[in-house]
Amino acid sequence: MKKRIVAVLVTCLATSFAASPGNAMEKLVVMMSGGFSLAYRQVLPEFERATGIAVTTLSGASQGTGPKTIKSQLEQGAEVDMVILSKEGLGELIAAGRIAEGSTVDLASVPVGAAVRQRAPKPDVASVDALKQTLLSAHLVAMGASTSGIFMKDVVLPKLGIADKVSLKMVQRGTDSTAMLAAGEADLVIGPVSELIGQPGVELAGVLPDAVQLIQPFAAAVIKTAHNPDQAKKLIAFLASGQTTAAIKNSGMQPLGGRK
Repeated sequence: MKKRIVAVLVTCLATSFAASPGNAMEKLVVMMSGGFSLAYRQVLPEFERATGIAVTTLSGASQGTGPKTIKSQLEQGAEVDMVILSKEGLGELIAAGRIAEGSTVDLASVPVGAAVRQRAPKPDVASVDALKQTLLSAHLVAMGASTSGIFMKDVVLPKLGIADKVSLKMVQRGTDSTAMLAAGEADLVIGPVSELIGQPGVELAGVLPDAVQLIQPFAAAVIKTAHNPDQAKKLIAFLASGQTTAAIKNSGMQPLGGRK
């Protein structure tokens, strides 16, 4: 009988200890677009080990239409503590009143580039004339329908006078476009360099020339309705620190040093 009572007491004490606020695992929910994801995936395990914060990462497009954009998912009630996306997309969230004041921090910038299937001949995209010819020669050009894709479709192609001459497929996400490329459904993809590096079956062909280039800053910010704002601030500070510089550069981006 005494052994049974002791066993029950031990069980109750263990349960109480594990459930106490001081011993609960800290949590954080992040929603991010593809541009910063390669560097993020490389450094996130280090952050989780160092802080004990368990991070759940959700995915969404920086801009565009449809249910997969970050803005749309937040409007549909997604419970998120912080976001990482292009500054253009973040501006839309700020305008919609979704972002906690003063929480925005720039992380990195990235140019737009072109990619082809692995081992395929790499076309010339280094000059405006060469890029124009490459786009016209492509059987199908795939682009994510977010910030860089919007820029290419609405600004660059009309500027080059070929808006109605390029065989173009706009898809929801950059990963959708590189998947099409790897599968042979498209023979050229245009997008942020960081979304073209490290994708299976895909190789970077080059960076677009300055005259038709869009250098995209990517930033992090805390959502106004965040359940875990302190944990979000810790992750943002980590991502903006020198601890992530190598991963950012390896993903084809340039660190911005936590610029506000």
